[in-house]
Amino acid sequence: MFTLIKNGRVYAPENLGEKDILLVGQTIAHIADTIDLPKSLSARCISAEGQIVTPGFIDLHVHIAGGGGESPATRTPEIQLSKIVKAGVTTVIGCLGTDNVTRTPESLLAKAVQLDEEGISTFIYTGTYQVPPDTITGSVRKDIALIPKVVGIGELAIADHRSSQPTYDELCRIAAEARVGGMIGGKAGVVHLHLGSGARGLTQIMRIVNETEIPVGQFLPTHVSRSPELLEQAIEFAKVGGNLDLTAETENVDFLMPVKDAVSRLLEAGVPLGQLTISSDSNGSMPTFDEHGRLIKMGVGEIRNLYTAWKKLAMSAIPLEDALQLVTSNPAKRMGIFAQKGTLEPGKDADLVIFDDDLTMTTVIAKGRLMFHEGRLLAKGTFEE
Repeated sequence: MFTLIKNGRVYAPENLGEKDILLVGQTIAHIADTIDLPKSLSARCISAEGQIVTPGFIDLHVHIAGGGGESPATRTPEIQLSKIVKAGVTTVIGCLGTDNVTRTPESLLAKAVQLDEEGISTFIYTGTYQVPPDTITGSVRKDIALIPKVVGIGELAIADHRSSQPTYDELCRIAAEARVGGMIGGKAGVVHLHLGSGARGLTQIMRIVNETEIPVGQFLPTHVSRSPELLEQAIEFAKVGGNLDLTAETENVDFLMPVKDAVSRLLEAGVPLGQLTISSDSNGSMPTFDEHGRLIKMGVGEIRNLYTAWKKLAMSAIPLEDALQLVTSNPAKRMGIFAQKGTLEPGKDADLVIFDDDLTMTTVIAKGRLMFHEGRLLAKGTFEE
């Protein structure tokens, strides 16, 4: 199948100006000022005149198999393909959270395979909030090295009353296992950390960075915009080279700082843009607890929040090409999938989004397949009506 996208303003994510893009099957074949195909060649042509063409979004923190764990009533559902597509997301990294009793790495892997077969690209983290980690092979190192979809471990909880309160030595051992597993398997081997509201914050991780040989880039803490105090601690982590993941704000959840405000503060503090990513925490429960640890309010992450928070950022805080890095090239680099994902280049996967001038999404293409076009959803999951 040949697909020719004509006359779009291409952000790859850097601004390339007006270009044509030729897709052949699941791959970007060519990008040029003008591409003319022989009339004898059957090709689908999409006009992007006056529109913006970007890489597909990468969401590196999605509870694709559902989340929860604060009570039986908080069990959130598995994510549906249509919601992913309508958010402009073409690649997801799945994770588990609090509940490692009724949710398992095996079921997470199965859900990732399902979504992949339905049309998007998927990867997962092994493990859950808890230590010792729940794995598929019995080893963090083996999971990362041997299972193609496993890119790291997470979300491992620290500074949270729901975590297993891992010790310094336990965190060192897990990070070392992830690093070596990544080296053997040619993966990122990232340690994806859930940061709770506890006062310790990133203290243990900073100690590991200062006292061991494990490089700071091995860690990726998320929810760092949970509070102004935590964000300031994250700034210190970033100043020694650490990467940070911001969680998109969610309606009716008041403990998350808006992404545009968090990014503005981080840039003001001198944190390089290349160290920042945004994720949705989609399908994860978002509880609010009182000072005694009692559940008082419950929200849920939606994958559409990634697009919404990114759009506010791009329209008010930083240039479009800069904002795009946080949901395209930066997460691709963090997850070790930059060779295939994150930018529009010949040879890379044909994952694209097309927007109107006001950043209203008009078209989503995943692995060369037209998933959403002109306001119509063209791809649904196996059991979606």
